[in-house]
Amino acid sequence: MWCKNIYPEDSSLLREGQVSFRLGSAFYRKESQTARDLGILAATVHKARTGQLRILDGMTGCGVRPLRYLREGGADFVWANDADPEIAPLLEQNLSAIEPKKIKISHQDTRRLLLECYQRQDYYDLVDLDSFGSPAPYLTAALLATRVGGLIYLTSTDGQTTSGHAPEESLRLMGVFARSHPAVHEQGLRLLLGSLLQQAGMQGFSVQPVFSYFRSPIYRVMARLVKHPWAAEHLGFLGYCHRCGQFQTVAWRGLSRVSCPACQPGDLATPCPSSPVLSGPLWLGALHDRAFLTEMLEVAQAWGWTERVKLLTIMQAEAELPPYFYPLGEIGRRGKLDIPERDRLIAALQLQGYQACATHINPQAIKTNAPLVLCGETARQLAIQPTSRASGSQQELI
Repeated sequence: MWCKNIYPEDSSLLREGQVSFRLGSAFYRKESQTARDLGILAATVHKARTGQLRILDGMTGCGVRPLRYLREGGADFVWANDADPEIAPLLEQNLSAIEPKKIKISHQDTRRLLLECYQRQDYYDLVDLDSFGSPAPYLTAALLATRVGGLIYLTSTDGQTTSGHAPEESLRLMGVFARSHPAVHEQGLRLLLGSLLQQAGMQGFSVQPVFSYFRSPIYRVMARLVKHPWAAEHLGFLGYCHRCGQFQTVAWRGLSRVSCPACQPGDLATPCPSSPVLSGPLWLGALHDRAFLTEMLEVAQAWGWTERVKLLTIMQAEAELPPYFYPLGEIGRRGKLDIPERDRLIAALQLQGYQACATHINPQAIKTNAPLVLCGETARQLAIQPTSRASGSQQELI
């Protein structure tokens, strides 16, 4: 054990949640605290459901996650691994107060560690991989090290690839083809879930999304490993028409006959000259598990985490809506009008019988099953009406 502080210039302690730690030269992104908070809440719910919580943190950095999983999440044991041996003294120091039987520290290649756990049948209730870039190289190994019924928490910072700016790279890394459109950040989450689902299927398993979270430039998805039949109906393609702006979901069987339903003759003066662009395969099912979110929300309320309560409330509302969103600026641009007020537009669409809500992914966007053209028409009607505060408006995004 290293007891000496080898970073004397780093004399101040950082604090997050209920823990304190030193940073030294290890990586730490303060802006990712929300994602770590969500992980703590999910871990707490999982332990309450199952009675056990063994965690493998494959890319631990400064060790803030193991500290919080043990102190706040009630973990029974955490394996804290980081491939960089140079941060070993710092990591030992930050985790030195933990009871030895509850912590293990290593500095191995993450994939090798995960596969060694699989070979020993040493499975974990939660595998947390906070990777830089794409997590695609780690998916299979992460699945193999996860207990059936356990959770996998992945990170991607590779928005360039999943947003359609490098479609050949998305094909190389994930076996998907990503195209650019106004909802690419949700697309990034769904491409990651779809890739994880395919990898699980190859091992005879399936996955169920627990929650998905985006805050630029970070994509985080948590999924549960299950032994259910592979859910092929939840894996498909997202179509986008650059002419009219309409999205649509496309099943595998419909790939040979894709056209834009909003650009057919009679709807516009001339038919759409080209087919919609397709991204996928990606996850088309619910973005979050609403029942699990409800339990996370209850824990957040009990802990007084007001901002996380707001976030989880929005995530609950958006969970089962279509797999895309419409930015308010896009609605205004295509309708040739000023950007509509989000909450008034949501309330007006709901009054017409459509589902509509805010999305945590973009505070200036809405998720709805209403066609884009109707969103524009509704916004135009609102523009000529006096502004009033709609009752039951959505929570403001944090």
